[in-house]
Amino acid sequence: MTLSAKSAPFEIEGRLIDKKQAPYLVAELSGNHKQNLGIAKSLVRAAARAGADAVKLQTYSADTLTLPGNSSSFCIEEGLWKGRRLYDLYGEAMTPWEWHRPLAELAADLGLTLFSTPFDETAVAFLEEQIDPPVYKIASFEITHIPLLKVVGQTGKPVIMSTGMAAWQEIETAVDTLLDAGSPGVMLLKCISSYPANPEDFNLRSLRTLEKKFNCPVGLSDHTMGSEIVVGAVALGACLIEKHLTLDRNNGAIDNGFSLEPDEFAEMSRAAGHIHRALGCGKIEISSQEIGQKKFRRSIFASAPIKQGEKFGRANLKIIRPSDGLPPANWERVLNTRANCDIPAGSPLREEHVNSTTDRSEAKNFPSHT
Repeated sequence: MTLSAKSAPFEIEGRLIDKKQAPYLVAELSGNHKQNLGIAKSLVRAAARAGADAVKLQTYSADTLTLPGNSSSFCIEEGLWKGRRLYDLYGEAMTPWEWHRPLAELAADLGLTLFSTPFDETAVAFLEEQIDPPVYKIASFEITHIPLLKVVGQTGKPVIMSTGMAAWQEIETAVDTLLDAGSPGVMLLKCISSYPANPEDFNLRSLRTLEKKFNCPVGLSDHTMGSEIVVGAVALGACLIEKHLTLDRNNGAIDNGFSLEPDEFAEMSRAAGHIHRALGCGKIEISSQEIGQKKFRRSIFASAPIKQGEKFGRANLKIIRPSDGLPPANWERVLNTRANCDIPAGSPLREEHVNSTTDRSEAKNFPSHT
């Protein structure tokens, strides 16, 4: 099964998510709560104020992700967390499972959707029981975790899936697994699985390739420190943006190195909304702002007093602004015709001013207006 064979509209709590709608903004809380429920709740409130549509958690524990090994295989060798042991890092970053329900209730009170990224089958069962999320997220690192994908698909919920590091065949297998298991739809997110990510590595044009190949909505999971990649992605069709949020980049939270502060998230929200509105519908037409400006196009005016019966020519006509007279396309037609009446200087030339009889032998030698 592929998405082309089953392409139901993608919805989150009744809201349609597609390119015609304003981009759906997800604030990722990740481990920026610093193991403090008060900070976690403050992040949810900050997300609401900053223009997010949803907040996202991550549901795992150190024991569901790894083993407490000490060999080099269990240690991070480079990047933001260089030298950290996986077990210790995940223990610090995890969101305590007992927080999920109170955070979901707070989000609902603020008009936000709350959902999560489960990292194993027990997390899916927990989320179904505790908060019944309307949608699930699959992290880039779990795209090949077929047993997890089957369990997520069996919930019958739509799925947002990041594609960082994934080859075509891996994405296709993951999508087919989710749909075959019962998910009604999948959205694919362009993602660079590096923390922070380099903007030049994004290859944003691949958003359109993903959309076309899998016949699905696409979005962006962004780990850069600005909003430029987000704006570019929206321009290329991204209809969902996921971005990490922190209260203060200097407070020591674990994911601060690729998270936006609330005012930065709000600016991203504003920029994403503006670029989406600017995209329009693709129809070639005059904008509402331009209608009043048409008066400053050029037209034909009498540049000197013209007597009835006098020939029109460069000596008494001129193409100028505004557009009150005959359009410039009539210039050659009126040359060497005669005036039907007296025309004061500065008057726009009208059709009723022009006698249609023209001396063409004279007109062909008449210089055109430049």
